[in-house]
Amino acid sequence: MKPITGIIIGAVALLSVGATGYWFGTRTSQAPAAAASAVTVKAERKILYYRNPMGLPDTSPVPKKDAMGMDYVPVYEGGEEPGGEQAASPFDTSGGSGQVRISIEKVQRLGVKTEQAAMRMLDKTVRAVGKVEVDERHIHNIAPKFEGWIEKLHVKTTGEPVRKGEALFDVYSPELVSAQREYVIAAQGVAALKDADADTRQSMQRLAEASLQRLRNWDISEQQVKDLVSSGTAKRSVTFHAFHTPVNGIVLEKKALEGMRFMPGEVLYQIADLSSVWVVADVFEQDIGLVQAGSKAKIKLNAYPDKPFDGVVSLVYPTLDAATRTVPVRIEIANSKGLLKPAMYADVEIPVGGKGEVLTVPVSAVIDSGMRQIVLVQLAPGRFDPRVVRLGSRSGNYAEVLEGVAEGEQVVISANFLIDAESNLKAALSGLGSHVGSTPATGQKQRDALAHSALAAGIKPGAAISFEIVERQPGEWVITSLKAKPQDHSH
Repeated sequence: MKPITGIIIGAVALLSVGATGYWFGTRTSQAPAAAASAVTVKAERKILYYRNPMGLPDTSPVPKKDAMGMDYVPVYEGGEEPGGEQAASPFDTSGGSGQVRISIEKVQRLGVKTEQAAMRMLDKTVRAVGKVEVDERHIHNIAPKFEGWIEKLHVKTTGEPVRKGEALFDVYSPELVSAQREYVIAAQGVAALKDADADTRQSMQRLAEASLQRLRNWDISEQQVKDLVSSGTAKRSVTFHAFHTPVNGIVLEKKALEGMRFMPGEVLYQIADLSSVWVVADVFEQDIGLVQAGSKAKIKLNAYPDKPFDGVVSLVYPTLDAATRTVPVRIEIANSKGLLKPAMYADVEIPVGGKGEVLTVPVSAVIDSGMRQIVLVQLAPGRFDPRVVRLGSRSGNYAEVLEGVAEGEQVVISANFLIDAESNLKAALSGLGSHVGSTPATGQKQRDALAHSALAAGIKPGAAISFEIVERQPGEWVITSLKAKPQDHSH
């Protein structure tokens, strides 16, 4: 019931507006003859066109009515309309040139500021997304070179940190035991033949060295060899150490299990050093020509939004992904604290050189309507010219202007949206051929008030009426027709 009650109240208010207009029209008809003469002079001015009474962007060269039967309003030369003098406004678009004239007082009140369009160097930034990856040069596979069985694991889980020389597992290998025995016998033979002739001693020495080299080729440490010589006996079980793992490495992959048999060359552990990592970013095809090896890069990760990381482009890959039209770019980053984890997503910014000096305007000077970009150029104090511009590259607070503005012209950088909104209300940009920006809500209210007073014209207070209403948008109803009912004189 509340919407209907509101509609009835609105109708009653409109009747009051109509009655007031009727009374005012009666009073003005009694104005002095001099005023009537002035109106006649106004009426003799040249009519340029007729505009829609509801303020819609529709004009006609001849008189006509809209869909609701309302007469189109004539627009006279000089921007005047019938029934009065030209409205006093700080915004003027006389001549139909599309220029906006604002009083100096209004300019100061709006806080209008301008800046000169000038030639500048624009440093472009290539942006891309990437992913943290392990540096392939710091990945090490632990694969024994002999056959054997794992008797005990010292590093049991993936992700464990390991250091160079740290024990990984104990193994039993018949080949390893046999090689140890050969070396022990050869070493004992060298000691026993110290008083023999030179040829005999050299032969035994070569045999001992060959046995020792065999153990070294199987990655037996020097300390284990010394222990073997000092004990004089071969051990059944040998501890296999991580000779080739880097300091502060972590276990990326572990296949070793206690009791399992392994074959020569089988990878039991994969260990990586994460003190430095890669970020592989996908750069779009149109930007790849600007990126070169050695370029500095800045990386941001969701895990550390307030902590950017610095890196260097080490490689621009020679291949392009046909599906995404991107080229991978490798960036090296120091990771001494281990904050960057493999597979993390990263936002990458690579500053690159521009193409020399170009004509620029501040980004704040551009009014983007979605269909075009507009810049307000100050021709003189209080006089502005809206220009459609074509923009090029952007960098920071400035944008390249390809056409629409000349070097040295002053462009509005603050309060330009206020000027645009007000000038739209007064149709200041009609010279551009179409409406730019959005009409303020106050303009719509004024058009509605004009339509409502026209609908109530000729209806006397107290008269019975019939009216039609439509829903213009959810929750907003508009009266489209208002008529007085014929009076019943039968009583």
